[in-house]
Amino acid sequence: MKLIFANAFKIFSAVFTAAQSQASPPVEITINRDGIHLKGKFYISEGTGTFPTVILLPGFPGNETDVLGIGMKLSEVGYNVMTFNYSGTHHSEGEYNFVNSQKDIEAAFNFIYLPENISKYNIDTTRIILGGYSGGGGMALTYAANHPEIKEVFSIAGNDHGASVREYKLNPERKKMLDEMFDELKLHPEIVRFGPGGTPKEFIEMKIIESNPTFDLRYCAPLLAPKNILIIGGWDDLNVSIENRILPLYRALIDAKAKNVKIYALQDDHSFRNSKEELAQIIIDWLKFMDKDEK
Repeated sequence: MKLIFANAFKIFSAVFTAAQSQASPPVEITINRDGIHLKGKFYISEGTGTFPTVILLPGFPGNETDVLGIGMKLSEVGYNVMTFNYSGTHHSEGEYNFVNSQKDIEAAFNFIYLPENISKYNIDTTRIILGGYSGGGGMALTYAANHPEIKEVFSIAGNDHGASVREYKLNPERKKMLDEMFDELKLHPEIVRFGPGGTPKEFIEMKIIESNPTFDLRYCAPLLAPKNILIIGGWDDLNVSIENRILPLYRALIDAKAKNVKIYALQDDHSFRNSKEELAQIIIDWLKFMDKDEK
């Protein structure tokens, strides 16, 4: 277990902050969430007409570039992509916690639907897709479960925070490693400023999952079942493993009679550093298939 988590902080601070090469620079944006300003980027698809738009959530604590290079890739094939830093991370204002992150996603949708942004970014408002990576994948699924109007959602190595809580309570060594990692992150306010409920320990103490059970993805599988869902994992991912996170969610969705769920596993770890091209292509193919289905 120590082998799995000993480099956890290094993964969060290095993998997520690694610069991505970008063929077309994105536009810098600011999302207003009730007076709290969230910093983000908008990858504008080139061409005429309007385009489907993907709201792409980073992992925690995210970075200030792209999310695994996906924003750039999708914008090259006919999709706008918007990504942003959660409250209290990097240059976004406010404080980071699970509840605020859900409010951040709502603010991102509000940004998309502003008339001036629809025009400025050529947004097809009939086709807004929500997706995320790592913690952002779990956040995307939780948000989608609470919003029936969201029809398409994808998760890349998405963490199930309900499953994480259960492991935290039952595995003392994992609890120790996570507590140490978050204590280290508290020393880096340039990366993240925590609000109440922002750490695993506080998440449990404040009974956040009791007040919003949809943070437990298996619990909210019936709410997700009517949607078009793409789930991607990595066979060598020791953080969000196929066995403990990806397959249990998939089985719960099938048990809930989900008819439009696709699952893929790549031979890679949590960073997907060796399979980013393949990862992007899976998402593109899924989106294109959904395009045909919409028509």
